[in-house]
Amino acid sequence: MYTSIFDRKGCTATVVCLLSIMGKTQAQDTTETPSILLNETVIEATRPSPERLQDVNNTYIFAGKKNEVIRLSSIQANLITNNARQVFSRVPGMSVWENDGSGIQISVAARGLSPNRSWEFNTRQNGYDISSDVFGYPEAYYNPPLEAVEKVEVVRGAASLQFGAQFGGLLNYVLKREQNNTPFSFETQNAVGSYGMLSSYNAIGGNTKKWSYYLYNHSRKGNGWRDNGAYDVRNTHAFLQYKFSKKANVSAEYTNMDYVMQQSGGLTDAQFEANPRQSLRARNWFATPWQVANINAEYRPNDKLSFNLKVFGLLGDRNSVGFTARPTVADSINASTNAYNPRQVDTDNYKNIGTEFRGIYNYKLFSQNSNLSFGARAYQANTTRSQRGIGSKGSDYDLNITTDKFPTEYNFQTKNIALFAENLFNITKKFSFTAGLRYEHLVSSIDGRANISNGNEITVTPQSATRNIVLAGVGAQYKLGNTNFYANFSQAYRPVLFSDITPPATTDVIDPDLKDANGFNADLGYRGTAFNHINFDVSAFYLNYNNRIGTIRRFLNEDPTLGTYQYRTNLGQSVNMGVEAYVEFSLFKPFLSLMKGITSTKEIGDLSAFASLAFINAEYVDFKTTTASGTAPNISITETNLQGKKVENAPSQIHNFGLSYQYKGFSASAQMRMNSKVFTDATNTVAASVDGVTGEIAAYSVYDLSLQYSFLEKFNVKAGINNLTDAKYATRRAGGYPGPGLIPGEGRTFYLSFGAKFITKSKNQPEPQDVLIGEN
Repeated sequence: MYTSIFDRKGCTATVVCLLSIMGKTQAQDTTETPSILLNETVIEATRPSPERLQDVNNTYIFAGKKNEVIRLSSIQANLITNNARQVFSRVPGMSVWENDGSGIQISVAARGLSPNRSWEFNTRQNGYDISSDVFGYPEAYYNPPLEAVEKVEVVRGAASLQFGAQFGGLLNYVLKREQNNTPFSFETQNAVGSYGMLSSYNAIGGNTKKWSYYLYNHSRKGNGWRDNGAYDVRNTHAFLQYKFSKKANVSAEYTNMDYVMQQSGGLTDAQFEANPRQSLRARNWFATPWQVANINAEYRPNDKLSFNLKVFGLLGDRNSVGFTARPTVADSINASTNAYNPRQVDTDNYKNIGTEFRGIYNYKLFSQNSNLSFGARAYQANTTRSQRGIGSKGSDYDLNITTDKFPTEYNFQTKNIALFAENLFNITKKFSFTAGLRYEHLVSSIDGRANISNGNEITVTPQSATRNIVLAGVGAQYKLGNTNFYANFSQAYRPVLFSDITPPATTDVIDPDLKDANGFNADLGYRGTAFNHINFDVSAFYLNYNNRIGTIRRFLNEDPTLGTYQYRTNLGQSVNMGVEAYVEFSLFKPFLSLMKGITSTKEIGDLSAFASLAFINAEYVDFKTTTASGTAPNISITETNLQGKKVENAPSQIHNFGLSYQYKGFSASAQMRMNSKVFTDATNTVAASVDGVTGEIAAYSVYDLSLQYSFLEKFNVKAGINNLTDAKYATRRAGGYPGPGLIPGEGRTFYLSFGAKFITKSKNQPEPQDVLIGEN
């Protein structure tokens, strides 16, 4: 199996690190080859958190790129309900939206971008796509249960060359796999919590000379902290791998998720202040059955060349039914019918398939080892979107509509071919330089029905847009002991989304030459470990975002007497810049020499602290907007500019502080998150609207506590309190689902979990396996 290991510069105590520290072997330099040969027995010890990706990871190059690896077994966090606030606390600058307390959907973003279902990230599981449509609709309705995740890899915007679209970079969930010489293992983790929360995670796995397998099932349900917030989710995953030899293997995996959840809806600010737990929507439901599958083949003919091929697919649905009016409108019994009014039904269906081939070639240049990473990708996504269906008058989850067809039905298709290459040049043993290119051929199309009026279908004129895009990037890294300076510059783009080419009204006009958003990310930083007890990363970033899309008013036929229409086109530019800093240090290790008779933290435990800080200035540099006044024939259009306005949903400060203590089998962690105020519209409206859809969101601080005790080698007990002080706060406003209105964050809740893991070891030691750096 493939085990993530780190060289001495981020040294965890694997066999290689231990022998290297003892002087009995030379630690592998990650620039020489993407893999090393180890016996499968790996001795684990304390890891830095977060870890860093190696310069070369299988067929990937990450030298000079800002990145973090969150190994979930190394942190104390509420994994049961996928608490993103806690899990990503060590990644500076991560915004988190909390739609509800179920944790079914993780919504995060970096550097002031929108966290909406993580759509500014290229979101993957084990290296393959899991979002609705990577280009046309990149919302991630699915993410794996974090109890099943080994680690989360985050690579900032410089990932655009390796992974394609999205300014935010890469967010990759790497699932657990059984390692070492383990024919069979069984793991179980079962929890209870506030408001009827019940959770059960169960997994079996094994790894032998030829075969590896892993199967888990995760089920969770609860009533939710807010009224009308019940949910029931199930997630099943199966993995099977066959190893032909030390050089070649093939694997297949399949994931199936299904859930139904009530949506409590949004509130006005007055309703929020009176009681944030209240809900005015008892009949709103949401569900996204999801299936993803992947076949993966790896082949390494020699130490200089490695190949990887993935073939993946997705079948998914996004289903909602509910009363979607603003929170100022009550969902009440209609006096004329003595029943509720009909609800609105909206559905999406996604069918995607893709393949990605990657390779890496290791060669000598300037007497140093260098690496060329290259590959190609083909992808097709098909989405059928059915909207504004007239549903039932009932209160349960019911997608039936009262008419023969949905009034609105669109068919979207995305086709993509990409070629990419990136080269790591090791000029000296300390200094390296990276350069890369990516070519994207992208075709997006739309057809369908916009509405049905008096029995007549109003069809959409079929549209298609073809783009050929070339992205370039460079990076550099200079190693200084156990630290390094890094810098990078990478172009990025965001394709035109379905919503951008879908007219919200029949009178709206879409610019036929609508352009993709484009820009670049740049980083300059210093990171590493020091004195055997400090882990740090401090950097500055600059994110330029061009061709932002918006709407302006125009005169019909350029004649003021005929009225106006909305014209959707490219209007503006924004710049996000700032500083991200992380430091973690032991409070006991520096003073061991002063403690008589104590030579190791094993005798007294270890107390460590961390701080994750982000200062962000996100502003519009240029963004046109218009207002129309008067009536025909005396209409006037006034054009203004949002220059200097803050970008919506971009906090100026995001800070996380934590304190952890570990002694033998006991560990405890307390952390605080501070989030500054944010604006929710581009005009920077401060006062909340009557319906709660726009307006400033106040700054907030939230405290969390996590505890764990492991005993008898196999068992553990975990407990935690989320939002310890029961702070009243909100992270977002919504114009549609899950609102409309202000969406409250969850108040104080607790959980208690009991788990065990049983492992059967084989008496016969298999052949040594190739341990590839960076991936399971």
